[in-house]
Amino acid sequence: MNNFPTPQATSSLEMWLDYLTNLHTSAIDLGLDRVQSVAQSANLTKPAPTVITVAGTNGKGSTCAIMEAVLLDAGYSVGVYSSPHLIKYNERVRVNGRDLSDDKHTEAFHFINQARGETSLSLFEFGTLAALRLFQSEEVEVVLLEVGLGGRLDATNVVDHDVSVITSLAIDHVDWLGDDINVIGFEKAGIYRANKPAVCGQPKPPATVAAHADDIGAKLHQVGIQYDYQVEDDKWIWRSGSFTLDDLPLPTLPVQNAATALMALGCAELAITDINIVNGLKNARLAGRMQKLGCKPHIVLDVAHNPHSAEYLVEQVKKRFPEKQIHVVVAMLHDKDIKETIATLAPIAHYWYPASLTGPRAATAEELLTYLPEGTAPYDTPKAAFKAAISECAEEDVVLVVGSFHTVGEVLEHWEMNN
Repeated sequence: MNNFPTPQATSSLEMWLDYLTNLHTSAIDLGLDRVQSVAQSANLTKPAPTVITVAGTNGKGSTCAIMEAVLLDAGYSVGVYSSPHLIKYNERVRVNGRDLSDDKHTEAFHFINQARGETSLSLFEFGTLAALRLFQSEEVEVVLLEVGLGGRLDATNVVDHDVSVITSLAIDHVDWLGDDINVIGFEKAGIYRANKPAVCGQPKPPATVAAHADDIGAKLHQVGIQYDYQVEDDKWIWRSGSFTLDDLPLPTLPVQNAATALMALGCAELAITDINIVNGLKNARLAGRMQKLGCKPHIVLDVAHNPHSAEYLVEQVKKRFPEKQIHVVVAMLHDKDIKETIATLAPIAHYWYPASLTGPRAATAEELLTYLPEGTAPYDTPKAAFKAAISECAEEDVVLVVGSFHTVGEVLEHWEMNN
C-alpha cells in the first residue's frame, strides 16, 4: 500500500517520483491488461502520426538517436522515449532533441493519475503513459519508442505503431526473459504488427523471429537479406534491393544500428533526403555510449552491461586506444551476467576498480572480486573507484567506466559538477 500523499500537478517532480516508485507492488510487472486499459481510456495509443517502436537486447538507444538525428535534419518534430536515465528522470523524454521541464512531466503525471482511476501501475508503466501524453501535448510528428524489457508484454507495446524494430538479440534479463534465445526472440518479436513493416537488425536471428512475423503477416526486413551494409575504411555502404547509399560517413554509434535505423526510416516512408541521412549520421550522439570526457587521461564512459555489449566495447577500445594502459572502473547489477561480462572485458583491462552499487538489484564490489585478479581493491561507490583510477593513472592512459547506467550516471554527474 502506498502511504505517500497523492501529489498534484504543481507538486515537485521529486515528490511525484517518490509517489510513483511506491505506487505498485513491484518495480517490474510484465503484462498489458492494466496499462492498455488506461492507454485506451485516455486516448494515448496513437500519440503521433508516425510511431516507430524499437526493441532489442542492445542498441535500442543508439538506433533511436540515429533516427532522431536524421529526422530532425529533415525538419520533422520528433519525440523519443528511452530508459533508464543516467542522471535525471527528464532524460527519458526528448522532444526535438531536448529534455522537457519538470513542470511538463508533473502535468503529464497528474493527467495519468486522474485517468487511471483505481488501476495500479508500475513506475515504468506510469512513465510510459506520461511520455505518450507529453508527445501528444507537444504535437510531435514522429515518435520513437524504446522498449523497456522484452517486447510482447512491455508497456510500450500498447501503442499502435507503424514500424517495429529489433536491434539485436542476446541473453540478458535472465530473471524475466529466461536463458533460451528462441524464447527471447519470440518475446522481442511480440512488437511486430500484422501487415506492417518489421525490421530485424540481428544477423541470423533465432527462427522464432521470422516464424512469428510469418504467423501474423508482418512484412519482415532482415539484415543480410532484405537490407545489408558494408564498411570500407572510413566510409560505409547501405543497400536495400536495388537501392544503394554509397560513401556514408561512419557514425560515432555502431554502424549495425545505423543500418537498422535507415531501414526503419525507409519503411516509415517519410520525406528524407540523402543529405538528411549524411547529416544525421554525423550529428547523432548518445550520452553513455563511448562517451569521451577528457584526454589527459582519456576518460570513456559506456553503459555496456552484458557480454554482447561488452564485446563491441572491447573492439572499439582496441581500435581507438591501441597500446594504451586501460584502467577499468566497473559496477554492475547482480541480475546481469557478471562473470562473462568481466571475462569479455579482461583482455583490455590492465587495472581494475570494482565498485558497489545501491538498490535491490545492485551487486557489491565483493561479488565482482570473485571474477577479478587477486589483490584487486574494492570501492564503496563508482565515484570513489573513478577518483582512485584518476589518481593512479598516467596522462596517456585510459580510464574506462562501464557496467551499468547507474555506474556511468554517477560518474558523469560527478564529472559535470566538478568540471
